[in-house]
Amino acid sequence: MSEETPNPSNGAPSNGTPILEVTDLRVAVDGKEILKGLSLTVNAGETHAIMGRNGSGKSTLSAAIMGHPRYEVTGGSILFEGEDVLAMAVHERARKGIFLSFQYPVALPGVTVSNFLRQAVKAVRSDDVPTKAFRPLVKENMKRLDIPNAFMTRYVNDGFSGGEKKRLEMLQMAMLQPSLAILDETDSGLDIDALKVVSAAINLLRDKGRAQLLITHYQRILRYVEPDFVHVLLGGQIVKSGGPELAQELETRGYEWLETEAA
Repeated sequence: MSEETPNPSNGAPSNGTPILEVTDLRVAVDGKEILKGLSLTVNAGETHAIMGRNGSGKSTLSAAIMGHPRYEVTGGSILFEGEDVLAMAVHERARKGIFLSFQYPVALPGVTVSNFLRQAVKAVRSDDVPTKAFRPLVKENMKRLDIPNAFMTRYVNDGFSGGEKKRLEMLQMAMLQPSLAILDETDSGLDIDALKVVSAAINLLRDKGRAQLLITHYQRILRYVEPDFVHVLLGGQIVKSGGPELAQELETRGYEWLETEAA
């Protein structure tokens, strides 16, 4: 897996089919409104980056899409492949094809990666992989993502470095084959070498039939995962959208100029 060239051009073009349609979404946490009328459409084949300061509502968006019970949707709608997400339980959303990569993956001492992946595939994918076919499938994806075989016998995230935790999530994503992958601050806590490896894995999993929503504070991961669209979230709303050049502008100018424009 090459780690040398930023901005690889292997992102598949959009086919114009909506995967995710968020309309006038309002979300409250502990009675405080965080998202205040957010709208966003993500088509198959597209990678969208959501950027913004701490507290702007980025992770609230991912939690609302996935169905975290603490996040109360008070208005608006979320459609996934044309279906009402808000009417689904969390496990139903996962089975439909929504995947969430956590900012801080938890450790599961005593549970091997092999057993964890097997149970995840069994719980989420409708086309359950027979045991005899499971191991070759895992090995194929590990080879694609340049993940060592020793991962399989280790306990999930127990003693893992930040980079290893994020690479394991990429392996989960490859095994589950979601239509929508939400990557919530995947770059958090990664050194530059780990960032390159994880970014390369994200690029390998881009597909014209699937979509990615990449949530991040910083432009640095977008040097290696070039999004089709960049959206800036401030005060619970998307205040500006553009192409990859918008992330570069934010790196230079920060967020203050957008706050002034939005005022």
